[in-house]
Amino acid sequence: MRTTVLLTDSACDLSPELEKEYGIDILPFHITVDGVGYTERVDFDCEQYYDMLTKCKEIPKTAQITSFRYLEKFEEYAENGVKNVICVTINSGGSNTHQSALMARDEFAAEHPESDMHIYVVDSHSYSMVYGDALIEAAKKIDGGADVKSVIDFLEEHFACAEVVLSMYTLNFAKKSGRISAAAAFAGELLGLKPIITIIDGVTKTASKVRGDNAVMPAIVAHAQKNMEPGSEYIVGTTDKDNGKMLASRCKKAFGYPPKRVFLLGAAVATNTGPNAVAMVYRGKPRR
Repeated sequence: MRTTVLLTDSACDLSPELEKEYGIDILPFHITVDGVGYTERVDFDCEQYYDMLTKCKEIPKTAQITSFRYLEKFEEYAENGVKNVICVTINSGGSNTHQSALMARDEFAAEHPESDMHIYVVDSHSYSMVYGDALIEAAKKIDGGADVKSVIDFLEEHFACAEVVLSMYTLNFAKKSGRISAAAAFAGELLGLKPIITIIDGVTKTASKVRGDNAVMPAIVAHAQKNMEPGSEYIVGTTDKDNGKMLASRCKKAFGYPPKRVFLLGAAVATNTGPNAVAMVYRGKPRR
């Protein structure tokens, strides 16, 4: 175990392979599907969860990660000689998980005044690979000898620029989860309209609407072309590997270079979009 560790939650959408390769510690969310409790990354993988979504009668419910679970982790780290914990959480505006981490940090400090372990809690202000990919880069920096302050500064700067643009081919889940009103979803389905949605600083907005499935990917690429920092890295997310390859191909043609990676959207995002979504994570203009 490193003397400086990276801790996060499963909404980061890092694959188990990347989690292991970069030594990032991930606390999984508990999810209830039609009254049955599951643990993300333990009881199902992404593709199994998409199948569950197509069959469930109600929108699954995700429980926040409790302060007790964070405290357990902090106690474990202290016992293993960890000196610094950098804990990056899901958007604080969309989950109380961030507050749980803060409470656990304060409780640990109160119970262990003699401890020289420092705990830093960082709000990603977003979801998915916005902070999953940032944690990979943070792990590289730590392994390269970077100090804690420079790593946290990097994370804060990254989150101040990161943006997501996404869409889905069916509006059922967005309607059920409240992301889109029932009336808007009905009109969209009637007219064949698909929303192009942005997530910036944890705020979800409909940037535009396009007609028909075939217009979705071109619109996502066009939005990124307009808002992405020229020449910067980008990532493609999907709930369908074929769609991911198709969007990646379109992006490569538009930008002149391929995405940094293509990944599967995890339960936190897929629960709201449904099992038929595509997305891009890219660097926009600094906001903070």
